[in-house]
Formats: sequence, C-alpha cells, structure tokens
Amino acid sequence: MTIGVVTATLVAENTFTDWIAVQGKFNVSISGISGDTVFVQRSIDGGTTKKDVKSYTADKQESGEEIEHGWVYRIGVKTGGYNAGTILARFSY
Repeated sequence: MTIGVVTATLVAENTFTDWIAVQGKFNVSISGISGDTVFVQRSIDGGTTKKDVKSYTADKQESGEEIEHGWVYRIGVKTGGYNAGTILARFSY
C-alpha cells in the first residue's frame, strides 16, 4: 500500500494502480481513455474486498475528499473494460 501518489500506465484489461491509503482531500487524473471504462475502487480491508465507487469513459481530472481513516483506493481497468491505447492514471492526496 502506498501513501501520497500512485500512477500507472494502463495498456491491458485487469490492470490497476497500487492501492493508496487516503484521508482528506485527493485528486484523480485519468487521460488517454478511448472506448475504455476506467474505475476508481475503494476498500476498507486493504484491498481484499473492493467496491467500484466511480467509473469514467472519458478523460477526467477531479478532486474529492475521504473523511474517514482506513480507506484505500486504486484506479484501473477491469476485465472487459479495455479497448485500445494508453491510459495514464494518477491518484494523489
């Protein structure tokens, strides 16, 4: 699990950033989406049980806030969600 910033170059299905521990304000940056579906997932148990909290089908830059301690997040493409190209994903706080 990473603290601070995680990035990934996504070029296949079922690929994700590392998990990042988040509390407070955070930023999501995703670019290069071309017919793909990119998900932000959240977990309270270190990634064993995960839930999709948002999905994107177009490039996006946005911020949010996690008010509770203990949550981890990651960004990626699930099986069946990759179309083509290179997706750049970044999650930071």
